[in-house]
Amino acid sequence: MALTNEDKAFLDRITSYANEKMPDLDPQKTHVSVQLETLKPMFEQIAKEQGVAVEDIFIKYMDLANEAFIASDKKLKDAVGERLDDGSIFRFG
Repeated sequence: MALTNEDKAFLDRITSYANEKMPDLDPQKTHVSVQLETLKPMFEQIAKEQGVAVEDIFIKYMDLANEAFIASDKKLKDAVGERLDDGSIFRFG
């Protein structure tokens, strides 16, 4: 399922906030709970603007971030696979 423009804007808003608040974040070394706690003020702001529970914003964010990651990963694997179609042995998939 492709992300809508509204979904992309939602993710971009949270990503911009995350980049501002955690510019040197290493996701491999920073616990998810710490990352989410840092994002909580943005989740609360969006929830207030939309008149929904913070948990709803959190769930939407997690769902859309996962979708975006899967799409990005597939795009990368497809691109690498295409480059290796020259007869190379290794291919994703």
